[in-house]
Amino acid sequence: MRKLLSTACITLASLSLWAQEVSYNLSMPKPQNHYFKVEMNLQDFSKDYIDIQMPIWAPGSYLAREFPKNVNLVKAKNQKGEALEVYKTSKNTWRIEKNKKDDVTVNYEVYAFELSVRTSFLDLTHGYLNGTSVFMYPKGYKDLGGELTITPYKDFKKITTALPKAGDGVANDNNTQRFTYTNYDHLADCPIEIGNQEEFSFDAAGVKHNVAIYGEGNYDVEKLKVDMAKIVESATSIFGENPNKEYWFIIHNTLNGGGGLEHTNSTTLNVNRWTYDGGAYLGFLSLVAHEYFHLWNVKRIRPEALGPFNYNEENYTSLLWVMEGFTSYYDELILRRAGFYSEQQYLSRLKRTLNYVEGSEGNKVQPVAHASFDAWIKSYRPNENSANTTISYYSKGNLLALVIDAMIIDKYEGEKSLDDFMQVLYNKFYKKLNRGFSEDEFQAELEDFLDMNLNTFFRDFVYGVETIPYNTYLSKIGLEVKDASTTTPSFGSSVSEQDGKLMVRRIRANSAAEDAGLSVNDEILSINGYRMDAAKFSSFLETMAPGDSFTLIVSRDDVLRVLEAKMGEHKQDRYEFVLDPAENSLARYWLRLQ
Repeated sequence: MRKLLSTACITLASLSLWAQEVSYNLSMPKPQNHYFKVEMNLQDFSKDYIDIQMPIWAPGSYLAREFPKNVNLVKAKNQKGEALEVYKTSKNTWRIEKNKKDDVTVNYEVYAFELSVRTSFLDLTHGYLNGTSVFMYPKGYKDLGGELTITPYKDFKKITTALPKAGDGVANDNNTQRFTYTNYDHLADCPIEIGNQEEFSFDAAGVKHNVAIYGEGNYDVEKLKVDMAKIVESATSIFGENPNKEYWFIIHNTLNGGGGLEHTNSTTLNVNRWTYDGGAYLGFLSLVAHEYFHLWNVKRIRPEALGPFNYNEENYTSLLWVMEGFTSYYDELILRRAGFYSEQQYLSRLKRTLNYVEGSEGNKVQPVAHASFDAWIKSYRPNENSANTTISYYSKGNLLALVIDAMIIDKYEGEKSLDDFMQVLYNKFYKKLNRGFSEDEFQAELEDFLDMNLNTFFRDFVYGVETIPYNTYLSKIGLEVKDASTTTPSFGSSVSEQDGKLMVRRIRANSAAEDAGLSVNDEILSINGYRMDAAKFSSFLETMAPGDSFTLIVSRDDVLRVLEAKMGEHKQDRYEFVLDPAENSLARYWLRLQ
């Protein structure tokens, strides 16, 4: 774990680096080739060489994405314009040989053609970038601030970013703009949209909120102003204050939505362009609530590993179930409190999460703390067996947040809730100590707040895979969880047709299909001598009762195999909710009912 420097060390470092500067010039003269061009100016670095590095990941998205793979030849020159030797010393580090007194200009280009909330993109319609996938930094000098000058493509008229403008923001002409950043973390934490996006603003919770929307869609600006403001007000009320003076939403309307990514005072949302109506619109508002809640939970309330960042390798923590799971709990609760969900709609959403978690094979295999820690190698890299062995720290963490909320409401008899515990974390670790917390510190804070020992709770439900006794906790707030599980005939395989072939895509653990020896990527040719397609396969299995035998012929690696199988059965864990708020004051408090 990284330790913070002492105040004395920071002061000495600041004195020794006062003259050093880093500045960037970003341009995109030919967007159709998808290259951002970057000029990086390094002033007053006194060593004979300097190393520059590019991050391998984007904070908030826990996968080593290897951003250096998109960088072409890196060139450097001194103040005389003479070329300097540049060579790589690691996958994301370039060494520049120089004279001690030389200032250095570095030029490189980055291929940007992946439009997601965590990567960068450029074409003739717009440019979008996340700092870690475009900007390098001098190794050992991430604390240096500087300026970023952006020269948009000639047809792009707008730049949207949370970076402060330098002076009046104008440089050279009306199309080029200048921005400042306090350190590399600040630069990396402010995504940038460049193009002709629609922009509007609204005020909520005493904060100006700016919205930039790229792409056509069925959105209504005036409706968005009202509804997004309600979410902001509801989220802010949880903590009692909003830490920002200004906030930015960047929204991409595309064919396939891709979620959101949080930043300290901004977020990027990637949604289907026709999402602004009906049930899909509630999904959009839930995404807004999720990413907005992150401005407290993750960006300020955070584990030790999530700031300051090590951009060169994975940053492991077992607390993503709190960071993402609690946020998932609140994104729906915020919509309930803001009036977008009725009581029954909210309970339906919660029930869906419960049934997903308890109906997942992986819930009995992977503890949620392990799911958090292994996000880097499992969550973002699923394979055909992942459903059998993993659980979502979003969904399981959501349920743990619900249970902890119920424990707090019961303990304080409807005078306090999880909101109050989140305020404790915010005030102590962010406002007072300005640091992240460890796993042990999180548990200790919760134990202190509840005045109870939680070792068994954490052992069984966070670091273990015991089934949460939901009624033990939730009945205190009037929510009865009824077992509605069913046992039905099941073979335990998922198939699909590909190029006229019936292919096996998934095998459920401990299923009849597994017992028969069927494997993912087998081609099913026939059952009981009859040729199969997807419709016939499904119809055949519907006629089978548990214990019925049948013979499959499959092709595996072009070798025909005969498999003897028996129909099995599967218990599908399902739950229903019963709640009568009129009979329980704690239920009314939980749902904030009048």
